Amino acid sequence: MKKYIVRLSEEERVQLQSILSNGKATTKKHKIAKVILLADVSADGPANTDEEIRDIAEISLKTIGRIRKQFVEEGFNAPFTRKPYPTSKNLIFGGEEEAKLVALCCGESPVGYARWSLRLLADKAVELKIVEATSHETIRRTLKKMNLNLG
Repeated sequence: MKKYIVRLSEEERVQLQSILSNGKATTKKHKIAKVILLADVSADGPANTDEEIRDIAEISLKTIGRIRKQFVEEGFNAPFTRKPYPTSKNLIFGGEEEAKLVALCCGESPVGYARWSLRLLADKAVELKIVEATSHETIRRTLKKMNLNLG
């Protein structure tokens, strides 16, 4: 037995059919609407299996399962809504850490070097405990975001 059983109200069914008939809907939105309609157990006739839905909608079984789960657990709009993907690169340097990085860039370069390199900055930021760990790429992205360059 399916864990996530889709039961549509008449209003939801009309909304989904509207998405399918609307030429302005994105392909992704169109496929999601089709999957939900095909998975509906309250529609006329027996519900389609995930394998049948896969063949009709040309979408993977994993995606069908994800759409069912989001619809049942989070509601009608959840499968259509893109959630922001948290990335660690955004979490390493906050405002205070960025300010310390800028001060480090503007300061004297290490002995034996004409100027700071991204790798030197990354190493120094960890050494000074500005951040626990970082890479030269994170330093590059952070400086780029602030419109700074080392050249």
